[in-house]
Amino acid sequence: MRKILVPIRGDGKGDNVIAHAAALARRMKVHVEISRCRPRPKDLMPFGVSIPKVMQKQMLAQFDNLADQEGIGLREQVTALCKAFNLDMSNVSEGKTATAEYTEEAGRQVDVIRHHGRLASVIAVAQPDKDLNLGTNTLKAALFHTARPVLMCPLQDNPPDVIGKNITIAWNGSLEATRAVAMSKSIISQADNITILSAGAEPNTPSVEDLVEYLFHWGVSAKVETFKPSRIVAKDLLALSEKLGADLLVMGAYGDSHEREVLFGGNTQYIVDHANMPVILVH
Repeated sequence: MRKILVPIRGDGKGDNVIAHAAALARRMKVHVEISRCRPRPKDLMPFGVSIPKVMQKQMLAQFDNLADQEGIGLREQVTALCKAFNLDMSNVSEGKTATAEYTEEAGRQVDVIRHHGRLASVIAVAQPDKDLNLGTNTLKAALFHTARPVLMCPLQDNPPDVIGKNITIAWNGSLEATRAVAMSKSIISQADNITILSAGAEPNTPSVEDLVEYLFHWGVSAKVETFKPSRIVAKDLLALSEKLGADLLVMGAYGDSHEREVLFGGNTQYIVDHANMPVILVH
């Protein structure tokens, strides 16, 4: 594990996500790239409205100036947050302690995530806010356009100081669950306590015992917590994780399509909507 990407764009959720990323980075001694998505002036122009060229030029200049001012404010804010969260921005301590940098890229959020996220070890994003309709596209971009683990960070008044010490793994033998374990190896292997949560595996897929053996070959010891599933398995996973004092849940995401789960419900969508703890999601 080398880098955690935190895409931000001044929507008020960046502080909380940076706090979560810092908690994981401090434990793993890795680098945090805080990348601002700078809006392009042309993307802010009214669509389908005829505007004189002179006015267009003035509006584009104003949008560009506003983006500059916002960028200055965000950089100052990020610098203060990194200092508060013990992230070294000196560019001389990488690999020795948790470090950070602030970058900017003009374009759509999905494009910035695609560019910087595919070579990140983890992408940290805010838990979507259904009421304000914020964050869904960011989560989707990270999950479906990078093939990287995504750390979904719930909004918390007091973000955790440590992430990755006590981990639960949701296991049903699915392809998504398998990818989640394999791609979170560096985080799992450094946990103090690992508990596999299983209500049984899908037919003709690896069992929970197979997973225990797989982890054993990493030199990792894991306990197993089996449970009788209720109507909503995801609710059971969150309740058991809370009972066990877990600070991170690792799970596969969207075995069914995102659209189907949003329309008809599903375990991943329940977690996205109701999780009150950090969750690593892998599609």
